[in-house]
Amino acid sequence: MEGATTEREGVRYRALEETTMCGAFQVVAADYPDRPAIRTKGDELSITWAQYAERVERTAAGLAGLGVARGDTLAIMLSNRPEYHWVDAAAMHLGAAPFSVYNTYSAEQIEYLAGDAESRFVVTERAFLDTIRKATKRSEHLEHIVVVDGDGEDGTLTLDDVEARAEEGFNFEAAWRAVEPDDVLTLIYTSGTTGPPKGVQLSHANELAAGRSFDQIIQFPEGARVVSYLPMAHIAERSCTQYLPMMFGFSTTDCPDPRQIAAYLPEVRPTWWFSVPRVWEKLKAGLEASFAAEQDETRRQGVAWALDVGRRRVRAEQSGEGVSDELRAEHDKADAMVLSKIRERIGLDQLEACNVGAAPTPPETIEFFHTLGVPLAEIWGMSETCGAGTCNRPEQIKIGTVGQASPGVEVRLASDGELLMRSDVVMLGYRNMPEQTAEAIDDEGWLHTGDVAEIDDEGFVRIVDRKKELIISAAGKNMSPANIEAKLKAAGPLIGQAVCIGDARQYNVALITLDPDMAPGFAQQHGIESTSVERLAEEQAVLEQIQKEVDAANADLARVEQIKKFTILGQDWEPGGDELTPTMKLKRKPIGEKYAGEIEALYAG
Repeated sequence: MEGATTEREGVRYRALEETTMCGAFQVVAADYPDRPAIRTKGDELSITWAQYAERVERTAAGLAGLGVARGDTLAIMLSNRPEYHWVDAAAMHLGAAPFSVYNTYSAEQIEYLAGDAESRFVVTERAFLDTIRKATKRSEHLEHIVVVDGDGEDGTLTLDDVEARAEEGFNFEAAWRAVEPDDVLTLIYTSGTTGPPKGVQLSHANELAAGRSFDQIIQFPEGARVVSYLPMAHIAERSCTQYLPMMFGFSTTDCPDPRQIAAYLPEVRPTWWFSVPRVWEKLKAGLEASFAAEQDETRRQGVAWALDVGRRRVRAEQSGEGVSDELRAEHDKADAMVLSKIRERIGLDQLEACNVGAAPTPPETIEFFHTLGVPLAEIWGMSETCGAGTCNRPEQIKIGTVGQASPGVEVRLASDGELLMRSDVVMLGYRNMPEQTAEAIDDEGWLHTGDVAEIDDEGFVRIVDRKKELIISAAGKNMSPANIEAKLKAAGPLIGQAVCIGDARQYNVALITLDPDMAPGFAQQHGIESTSVERLAEEQAVLEQIQKEVDAANADLARVEQIKKFTILGQDWEPGGDELTPTMKLKRKPIGEKYAGEIEALYAG
């Protein structure tokens, strides 16, 4: 295949010059045929880019035989496993729009998505088959069920069955070359916290624009390694471990259980890693607990010294004062003796860049990883923008901001502080929702993001909160619940989730859950027999510890923002449950309704 060439430090990025993601995929497969493309832990399965391309072609031919064609949609409900990649890519090469379904969704939710997308096909695995069957009984659209680990019983198809449907003479190259830049690449359904999920229509041109933008920010090393573990229904994971590899030739390791990510990092040693704030917060809490539990006094003091040196260096850099020669020398020593060994232990010693986004991140969390020498950079983007928008460059990270506008992106503030964005990465529109599309994108092409923000003199953006979620107290004071909640979660290890309540009230209160990973250790340290969060929520020692953490958070908040009362809920909120979206965002309205009694009790008297 002929293609233009982009040169940088001897690495060729011909794929970035293509006009569709199909073309980008084919260029990468041709350029790096022997490079690992998809693997599982321990190389139980490992396929090269050439083998990946072969599987995509075979699967595409079979899907075409089933009737999948340009303009169709295909639902995928799979964990992070190799089959996901080539099924998604195969549909893409036919000009269809594959979309991922959160694994926690109910049959009713799947029915809604299938109806909105008008999808006749769904690809799933045994673990979700019962739910899919219920959805197909309810849906007037879903016809074919492909089970990647199934045996073809009860009317379902296996991937072998799909490949067997290929018609003789099917022209794969003609099919993918017929795909146009403005064809829908995928649908990303929003989490639906304020109404029915909206189907964000992203085009091939949108995603390629995002890839070119990221290329100018993050100097991806040749043969970069990434880990796929977040839901593919989320734009961040879809972009990071499905589409960007097609443009840059990454090697992707699939982690089917996100709770096991800490065990995957030392095995993969990713060179680029994105995660949501909660994962970074848990990693921080775990490390701090291990530091505190160190029995050897000399080692414990050595870690404390190294962390202090690292923290002083970070704060000197962030203040703009610069790092003195004396501090630099001391830091070099601390890094060689301690900090580098911590990075190696957790598998983050070969990072070229790492990012956090999708929700507010406590600045304390970012500072902690900078202290360790991990260049954690906060970014901001939306499903509507392919996850692109603003980003802290690796060489210039300003903690507490989401960075400057990415290359090819314009941002500005509306009169009410709402962040507006204009770029080629902005979606085509919401599927079947012309009115909502018109509300989101104005006549001049500006996307109204719904986020209230501030932009400093250097162009660094700080997100205040979602416009619809700002709290206005009874006294008329505007506050950001997300900022208050971030302070609470960063104040100590025991707070898992926190919800600030206070709209039209005299003062703020909070609903708090315990961190299920940290609570057992706390119970052991305090001689408490039960380790269940339900029982621990009633323990006096737990109440006292949470009070200390709330007090610590309040010390960093304005008086009007402070939490006056709180209650500990003896529950563990799971992603996709009543309280959290699958991407761990708070469902504020459902929480307010479900815990109305607890909230009113905090204001009683």
